[in-house]
Amino acid sequence: MTRSIIKAAEWTLGPDAGDEVPETVYSVVCLSCGAVSPAMDDERLPVEVWALKHTGMNPDHRRFKAKAETFWRVSPAEGNPYCEKAAQSTQTPR
Repeated sequence: MTRSIIKAAEWTLGPDAGDEVPETVYSVVCLSCGAVSPAMDDERLPVEVWALKHTGMNPDHRRFKAKAETFWRVSPAEGNPYCEKAAQSTQTPR
């Protein structure tokens, strides 16, 4: 049997602030019937209005599970070999 050594590398975890990614996606689920609101990127108000209208049409449906999803990205920290590779790949050739 051979032994291996796995070296640790530093990573950072934070919000994914890419152009294609919303900051937060909001939705609700009715706990009475399971109806689900449309998911909305970065806008809570339409989801709140949906819940109020749903209760207006179904007066006994007053409890909802609210979901606010965010996106994260793991990036190599300074000193991590992947950080150095990423920096080299973003440099423009002369």
